[in-house]
Amino acid sequence: MEEAADGARQQERHYQLLSALQGLVKELPSSFQQRLSYTTLSDLALALLDGTVFEIVQGLLEIQHLTEKSLYNQRLRLQNEHRALRQALRQKHQDAQQACRPHNLPVLQAAQQRELEAVEHRIREEQRAMDQKIVLELDRKVADQQSTLEKAGVAGFYVTTNPQELTLQMNLLELIRKLQQRGCQAGKAAL
Repeated sequence: MEEAADGARQQERHYQLLSALQGLVKELPSSFQQRLSYTTLSDLALALLDGTVFEIVQGLLEIQHLTEKSLYNQRLRLQNEHRALRQALRQKHQDAQQACRPHNLPVLQAAQQRELEAVEHRIREEQRAMDQKIVLELDRKVADQQSTLEKAGVAGFYVTTNPQELTLQMNLLELIRKLQQRGCQAGKAAL
């Protein structure tokens, strides 16, 4: 009898989650509403029943924020190094020009221009390499998140780079987060 009551509670919770998901889906653009079938939403509601997926999503979000902050700080450090390099080069060039004899100035300035162009080229290459590293790291993080959610049995999640599927997965994550926030608010209101 207790199993039947537990089953009924689970069924009621599933219905509540499914109903909430259906309501939230109505806020999405119609192109995504059409791609989220009743079955997909029902499967998603089932995955959310025990609350584990909410914890997984929260953990993934925290890891993502830490990764983004770390990558941002790495890029900022590189920009600061480049700023210092440019400043040191400007100072070196000014000092050399002040110490230079007037008749040698055009030769010195031509050499300094070549040096400046070489440094600017190196800076652009380093920034491009850093940006590529950041994009690759973020792509890896997305694939890790997709894999984790797929292994957790969350409907609609699998490793893909298809932009439409990624957008659909982002919408599914947003639905999960909104449900989680509602759950937290409902829990606080009950206290």
